[in-house]
Amino acid sequence: MQPQRVRLFVKPWCPWCQRAEAWLQTRGITYERLDVTRNHQAWQEMVQLSGQTLAPVLEVDGAVLADFGPEELARFWEEKVTRKPR
Repeated sequence: MQPQRVRLFVKPWCPWCQRAEAWLQTRGITYERLDVTRNHQAWQEMVQLSGQTLAPVLEVDGAVLADFGPEELARFWEEKVTRKPR
């Protein structure tokens, strides 16, 4: 099941952000990439969603995962997206 909205807030030089993007791309998941170092509005939204300034932050149809690695992303995706009530 493909979620309706996937947004990834990143800092381009961040290795965790690069891993998150690779994870999504490898699985063919369409997402919006928001560079918080160049977009102040995206930065403010990331902080509001996550309560922190660390990246990456992933928002999937309103569910938020902040400051994570590939293992946490896989668990989050399984719990929030794959098993999502239909």
